Amino acid sequence: MNERLNNQAVEAQRLTKQFDSFTAVDHISFSIPRGQIFGFLGPNGAGKTTTIRMLLGLLRPSSGTASVLGFDIVKSSEEIRKRIGYMSQKFSLYNDLTVEENLNFYGGTYGVRGERLRTRKQYILRMAGLEGRERELTKNLSGGWKQRLALGTAIIHEPEMLFLDEPTAGVDPISRRAFWNLLYELAEGGTTIMVTTHYMDEAEHCQSLAFIQRGRLVEMGSPQEIKAQEMHGQVLEIACDQPNLAIPALRQLGLFEEVALYGALIHVVTQYPAAHRPLIERALGDRGIDISTIDSIAPSLEDVFIASARRQEKDHNP
Repeated sequence: MNERLNNQAVEAQRLTKQFDSFTAVDHISFSIPRGQIFGFLGPNGAGKTTTIRMLLGLLRPSSGTASVLGFDIVKSSEEIRKRIGYMSQKFSLYNDLTVEENLNFYGGTYGVRGERLRTRKQYILRMAGLEGRERELTKNLSGGWKQRLALGTAIIHEPEMLFLDEPTAGVDPISRRAFWNLLYELAEGGTTIMVTTHYMDEAEHCQSLAFIQRGRLVEMGSPQEIKAQEMHGQVLEIACDQPNLAIPALRQLGLFEEVALYGALIHVVTQYPAAHRPLIERALGDRGIDISTIDSIAPSLEDVFIASARRQEKDHNP
């Protein structure tokens, strides 16, 4: 397949990976257009990392096919690795090397040398805000600086596509936002990005999403499409003084699609908000729970994700 003739950065058809009797990835099919940020969401153990490792050519599929940048993941894995960048949750940095030594090492690994390496290092140091810290040991950097350096090592060879596996886990919110600003810049420059994340605010900013549960894709589309198609009801947001007692009381009514805690607030998904509002007030009032507010709000991606996961769990364990 000639990658120049193909507008899809990734195409997977019934991709499957089994480990003995356990099916980690179960006949999934999806595509990612070039230049797009594609979010891959799912709980731990859902099959996200296994999928990425197959696309990178690090794991051989049990069945199914896939191509990355027009190259078959089994037959042309070496060609794929020349053209992609990969960043794992652990950042894959050498802590006993300096910032510049890490860049030199990864540049050499990808065959970036001489003037091109010097130019790329200048760009990455400026991008990551690490100018003037080239000789600092990597182990002395904070989590946010390490994260941006790791991104720099992953793009030092100017890859066409980036695979990011939980890249913002354990990083503070300010550093997460700065990191995503860098990703948007890369995507605007034409880099395709596939990212796994469990932060729903990040997922909202992806152009396309796929939810994976127990190795199967259960939802796909843009954030707006998924919310429109998969949200079975409206969301009532409840502020009360005893949410730990309110949640079981509301679930006992058996009327709602979902009842879940969001920080100190409760989200109730219902198809009949006007009819159910007085029932909520009565149920909580009978238990001495003081309600501050009940507001109808637009569903968030997290509402959809939790409701979808609950439905899948019920289907799996009826």
